[in-house]
Amino acid sequence: MPEPIAARPQTSPSAPDRWGERLPRRLGLWSSVAVVIGATIGSGIFRTPAVVAGRVPELWLFVTGWVLGGVIALAGALTFAELAAMYPRSGGIYVYIRESFGRAPAFLFGWAELLIIRPAALGAVAIVSAEYFWRLIGRDGAALLLGPLSLAQGTAIVFIALVSAVNYGGVQLGAILQNVSTVLKVGALVALILLGFILSPTYPPPAQPVQSLLPASSALSAFGLALVSILWAYDGFADLGFISGEVRDPQRVLPRALLSGTAAVVAIYLSANAVYLHLVSLPRMPGSPLIAADAAQVILGPIGVLFVSAAVMVSTFGTLNASTMTGPRVFFAMAEDRLFFRKLAEVHPKFGTPGNCILLAGALGIIFVSVRGFAQLADQFIIGIWPFYALGVAGVFVLRRRRPDAERVYRTWGYPVVPVVFLIASLFLLGNYMISEPLIFGADVLVILAGLPVYWAWEKKARRATGEEGRGRREE
Repeated sequence: MPEPIAARPQTSPSAPDRWGERLPRRLGLWSSVAVVIGATIGSGIFRTPAVVAGRVPELWLFVTGWVLGGVIALAGALTFAELAAMYPRSGGIYVYIRESFGRAPAFLFGWAELLIIRPAALGAVAIVSAEYFWRLIGRDGAALLLGPLSLAQGTAIVFIALVSAVNYGGVQLGAILQNVSTVLKVGALVALILLGFILSPTYPPPAQPVQSLLPASSALSAFGLALVSILWAYDGFADLGFISGEVRDPQRVLPRALLSGTAAVVAIYLSANAVYLHLVSLPRMPGSPLIAADAAQVILGPIGVLFVSAAVMVSTFGTLNASTMTGPRVFFAMAEDRLFFRKLAEVHPKFGTPGNCILLAGALGIIFVSVRGFAQLADQFIIGIWPFYALGVAGVFVLRRRRPDAERVYRTWGYPVVPVVFLIASLFLLGNYMISEPLIFGADVLVILAGLPVYWAWEKKARRATGEEGRGRREE
């Protein structure tokens, strides 16, 4: 049974709505769809295909991986849509896990979000945006800026600080930036897809024939590692849940935005990979880390490189903004439950945002981008968040049994098969990574489990504070 929820701290004059949310609901359907698409389409589709091609050099495995990743993302979106409509509160997965399994596992998700997930996400996306910025102006982003920092790292720090300031000033400002960047990134990808097939009808000859010499077990392991990278590119379908406490008419808007946004991303990704295969070819992909710009160069020459570099910079900057909009709401939800510093549960009196949470997330992202590379950040993010994705999806089964009469304006299509597909994929992904990269996996697990004594300390403090408030009311 979930543990009792401590009384919410009264840190703002804002009155909770019918779902218990204190943040103002200002996001409509289009802005919600833009968050889903914007949070997903970022750095991944512009550089991950090269990483995947390096891990699985066979065409059928490459294509299977991207199709399977899309199926998994859709299964996750279909399931989370039911949970989001039931609990349209800030925190998303944190709330779903809390309501299904209790406060301790929910806290561990927030702990992982604090130390692994959000800083890694902000850092990875910011560094790619910065790399494309320097490529756009013809400079080497790897050149040193100051001491150990490269130009790309220094620029990534500036980008993180900028989006943090925008979102601190109001969710509507963040939404405007999100809407504009989403239109630009989708338009650029659609243009690349259409031009790729129209202007280059012939398939370029491969550099050399590709033959797999790996045994079946090694091929399966390599495919699992490739799937980690693919799911990094597809990740974002759950981010809208983090900010669902600020969505208007949430029980209608949230399911529609989750499903339509994720379906659009899958269609765009499969089409973009078809163009990459058509223009660059699979054997050349591992040597083409900035694959989108290289594909554009085939059809448009140097102008194509500039066009795509600008598009990718804007796209990843938009994803950085989406991650800054959504992730800090987990810290806000934890603070409301007295499982984090109460100062973080404050709603800014003028801007209506959890401003302290946004500043905290930005500071952590800056620290991470200063010391880690893109590949490390991307893998660390996936291994940090997927155990909790699986736990959130499993919550659908728990809540269907425990709360059969709860209001469900949307029910997961294909239940129970769709959630089971997602859970099987999660177990395969995590199990394969545990075998293939035991040190990284073990380090992440230890960081997450280290949150247990911290949880016990916060829980003890919360119960003591609740008791003191109760005694104060009785004395009055």
